[in-house]
Amino acid sequence: EIISIFDCAMQYKAEGRPLVVIAGAEYGTGSSRDWAAKGTYLLGVKAVLAESFERIHRSNLIGMGVMPLQFLSGDDRFEWDLDGSESIDVVGIAKLTKPSLNVNVVVRKSDGSSFTKEVLCRIDTLNELNYYNSGGILQYVLQDLVD
Repeated sequence: EIISIFDCAMQYKAEGRPLVVIAGAEYGTGSSRDWAAKGTYLLGVKAVLAESFERIHRSNLIGMGVMPLQFLSGDDRFEWDLDGSESIDVVGIAKLTKPSLNVNVVVRKSDGSSFTKEVLCRIDTLNELNYYNSGGILQYVLQDLVD
């Protein structure tokens, strides 16, 4: 079934299925304003896996509670041979205790096969880690006010 990105995202959101964006180099270039990251978040995207990120957009994704992941050197979206039917799980993100960790991504293909790849979590600083672990910068500030 061919439907719009918005309708698909809302359908997946209603089903409780988080989304992962798979992207090329300099993801977010031209869209570093905070609304670009807000739109990503509102569509139900929980992680963006890219070859590289535009600096401000990467930071804004974290501020919205969206995890920026980056392919390791020598790897890219083409090497993974994805067709869009895959299920993707990011393993170990609930236990992030320091910035710039490698995490595993498990890709399950529609034919039943799967593979695991290591990627870099682009949460680069302790402040960013605190924001992400709080669910985003707004939740972090609200939590700080309550405490």
